[in-house]
Amino acid sequence: MNTIAIDTNVIISALLKEGITRKILLDYKFNFIFPEYGLKEIYFYRDYVIKKSGIKDSEFDVLMLRLFKYVKLVPLHIIKKFRKRADEIMKKIDKKDTVFIATSLAFKCPIWSDDRHFKLRKEIKVYNTQEFINLMLDKPR
Repeated sequence: MNTIAIDTNVIISALLKEGITRKILLDYKFNFIFPEYGLKEIYFYRDYVIKKSGIKDSEFDVLMLRLFKYVKLVPLHIIKKFRKRADEIMKKIDKKDTVFIATSLAFKCPIWSDDRHFKLRKEIKVYNTQEFINLMLDKPR
């Protein structure tokens, strides 16, 4: 496994504090992918992140640029044909996360997310942060 789709909560966690999530995203050689549509959700939480983390507006922007140097944005047109299947998978769980499922299906890769509801689906492999750390312990940097 070299490619992994990441959920918004992973990015938010990396923005909130200089912890293990940020370190993984910046230091480990995985092919992290994120649907560009998810940027709307990140910017929806911008004020929350700035307030909770104590960073300035400009620091938020710099940190976003730094993170997305290592996280590739996936354009919507690439995952569009997987949207219907993703809708079926998430219809009774959380429709707003369909875009992450579609990204996972398009790239045939797992998702890194701390949202428990992803674990309810068996169609895709999902790692929470601790599981991802355990997985990385077996991989060289």
